[in-house]
This record gives sequence, structure tokens and C-alpha cells, in this order.
Amino acid sequence: MLGPQPDSTTLISDTKTLNKITTPAQKTLREVLRHLILDPDGFTAHDAREGLRSIMAGEGTEAQQGAFLTALKLRGVDKYPEMISGLAQEMLDKAIQPELFFSTGDHYVSDIVGTGGDGWDTFNISTTASIVAASAGLKIAKHGSRASSSNCGSADILLHMGCHLESVVPENVNDILEKTNFCFIFAKNFHPSMRFLAKARFEIGFPTPFNILGPLTNPLFPKYGIIGVHSLYLGPVMADVLVQLGKRNHWVVCAECGMDEITIDGPTHIWKIDKDGNIEKQVIRPADFGLQEYPIELAFSNSLELSAEILNRFLDGANETERDKAIRTFVLLNAGALLHVSKKAATLQEGVEMAREAIDSGKSRDILTRFAAETQNLSKH
Repeated sequence: MLGPQPDSTTLISDTKTLNKITTPAQKTLREVLRHLILDPDGFTAHDAREGLRSIMAGEGTEAQQGAFLTALKLRGVDKYPEMISGLAQEMLDKAIQPELFFSTGDHYVSDIVGTGGDGWDTFNISTTASIVAASAGLKIAKHGSRASSSNCGSADILLHMGCHLESVVPENVNDILEKTNFCFIFAKNFHPSMRFLAKARFEIGFPTPFNILGPLTNPLFPKYGIIGVHSLYLGPVMADVLVQLGKRNHWVVCAECGMDEITIDGPTHIWKIDKDGNIEKQVIRPADFGLQEYPIELAFSNSLELSAEILNRFLDGANETERDKAIRTFVLLNAGALLHVSKKAATLQEGVEMAREAIDSGKSRDILTRFAAETQNLSKH
């Protein structure tokens, strides 16, 4: 005969005890850092994620955080999709994620963003392209921050243009998008746990794996998007990461010259992720959009003030000088591609025509004006 059987309470208690015994204790940042330095080959995606989790919990000193960033860079984690996707997922898990409910019934957004760190001091191409795409009918949630390795980031130029980005918080994103079709998702307002790394990233002064994570961690989870990378080796890696994160209908782009945009001066390599998660590699040129090529130097900018001047001339429809034409072509390429990727335009050429009409009609200028006014109004409350 069987003896007395344990009741369910005993079983639950035993299970909890077993979990305490079998679940490894979370490592401190110092322990993760020692592992990364002393045994880099044995350092796993789980270890990297634990290090980030520790930092986002406010643990570790600034010296340890800086050392962690530097060691990740030297370890070359940007060559390992599982490392990047693990870090990105950890950031997304801790992010504030607004829900979207648009009156149109299409509860999704698009984004176009680059990793930066490409060494090309061009004006803000993806920011300008996102404004144009919004004025052509897309809802754009532009995820970004201040410059970390360039002279003018997406947040910097928008702040200079009168946008009060601090007033854009998770609670009002949906309303802003309904009213303007464009919203800047200021990373620090949606990733509060990342504030612990901000100082170390700024003081280091060189790109780290977190430059790669920014484009992957838009908390509005864009359904469609284009992500530019600063080196060709990153193209297939980033495409694999996007698939691991469940992304579909995205492009990863890298100009042959190493720019994280679709370029005006020659070929751009693209990795296209379709609706089923398949990746196809292609090479495109401005001619595929029905546009001519220009020297990339015509798009250079070495200051915030010059970038703002370029943006204002562009939004005013300037198309007289070679520089004007090059700038216009740069934006048409990237905005047209985003309209195509987002299923708004059937072809790249149609995307270009939609973007051109939005610029020439003044809609693009109007979008930025309305977004700035909306943020200014919110900042008064």
C-alpha cells in the first residue's frame, strides 16, 4: 500500500525550492565584465543580456559601464546576430511601449533610421526622408536621439527647427501621429532604463554596439522600415537580427562607399526581408529610381547650422544649384524607397513621384510645421 501522498501545497513548495536550487543567480556587472575580458570566446548572448540587464537596473559604476561598452566593441559582438538580437530584446522588454489606435484602422507605423558611425558628415538624410514620407501618406515614428558620433543627430536638427521633443511622451504619441502623420520617438523618453549608459556612451566618443541597437529598438514596433548600416559586413548580420526579432517587410541598406543610406553616388547594397522572413540580397543605383547620380560631397554638412539651412532650402523646394539637386535626389531615393517598402508605392519610381509631389506641393514643409507646433503646444501643459 502506498503511504500518504503530498498535497498540492507541498508540491508547489517543493517546486519553488527546486527552482531556487536550479536557477542560476543573476551575475553582477562586474562578474559579466570579468567573463567578457578573461574568457571572450566563452561569452554568450545570455551573458551580454545579463550585463545590459544589470546596467538598466542601475547597477555598476560608470567605469564598469564604460569598460563593458569598450569590451563589447573589442569582442566584435556586432558580428553575431544572436548577441545583437538578445541585447535588442532586453532593451525592448524594458522600454515603454505605447499602444496605437488610429481612426483609419491601420494601427501601424514605418521608420527609416541608420546606425550612424559611417564617417560621412552628410546632412540629416533619413530624418528629412521620414518627413517627406509622412507627407506622402505614411505614419512615421522616427526613432532617434542626439548625435553620438556625428555633428548633428536627428534630435539635434528637429530641436533646432523648433520641435519641443521633451514634450513627446508615450501618453501623447498616438494623438500626435493622428494629427500630423509624423512623430519623433526621442529614445530617452521611451527607454528610461538606458539613462544609466548615456554618460558613458557620450564620453567614450566612438561607436559601440548600442549604435546598432538604436535602430532595432523602436518601441512602436514599426511594421515597415529601412535600416541603414555603416559597413557592408553588417548588412547580412542586421538582416538576420531583424528576422530573429520577428520583423518582416524591412530593408537593410549600405552604400558601397560605406554610408548608412541609399546613396546618390553609385551602388547601394540592400538586404530585403519579405513577408515570410526570407532575405534577398540586391544592389540598386539611382537609375533604378529614375534618378541621376551626384557626387556625395554635395551633401556634406559640418555643422548643425548648415544642416538646418540645407533642410530649410529643401523644404522650400529649392532645385536650382547642383547642391540643391543632389540634396533633393538623396531625399527622393530614401523617401521613395520607404514608400515602396511600406506598400504605399508599387515601384521605386512611383515612390519617387509620390515623394516629389509631397515636396513640391508644400506638404513636407507643412508636416514639420505642424509637428513643431503640436510639440510646442504640449510643452505648455
